[in-house]
Amino acid sequence: MSGLRSRATGSFDCVAARFASANFAQDDSWRFVRKDHKYFVYIVCSRSGTLYLGMTNSIYRRALEHKRGEIEGFSSKYHCDRLVYYESFDDVHQAIRREKQLKGWTRAKKTALIESKNPRWQDLAEKWGAPMAFAGEAIKGR
Repeated sequence: MSGLRSRATGSFDCVAARFASANFAQDDSWRFVRKDHKYFVYIVCSRSGTLYLGMTNSIYRRALEHKRGEIEGFSSKYHCDRLVYYESFDDVHQAIRREKQLKGWTRAKKTALIESKNPRWQDLAEKWGAPMAFAGEAIKGR
């Protein structure tokens, strides 16, 4: 089972699928099947311009974690909570390579990358997780 790790290791989400064989009663085997995933390399910044670069398999969840200050360490210490750039990958190894590449870049090069896609440095996740209402409905608390 090279390339797959169980949920216990925390590396890949896997689902166990039972495959019945002709002799199901005698051969009760399990196989692990990897779910399709997307991986993201992202840059968040603080209002003062401090940059934090990371990788995740859920950009939505990670952006909200940054906004709530749940990511301990550098990003919460410097209030990096505004998603200003991200790229998606189908392969985790490509995402890791890209993260390492970007972390080796100068600040000026990272800034140019952000501004090539997001020239006004808008928070791309500004409304993520916000309450929604259908036409004619009010959002409670507003």
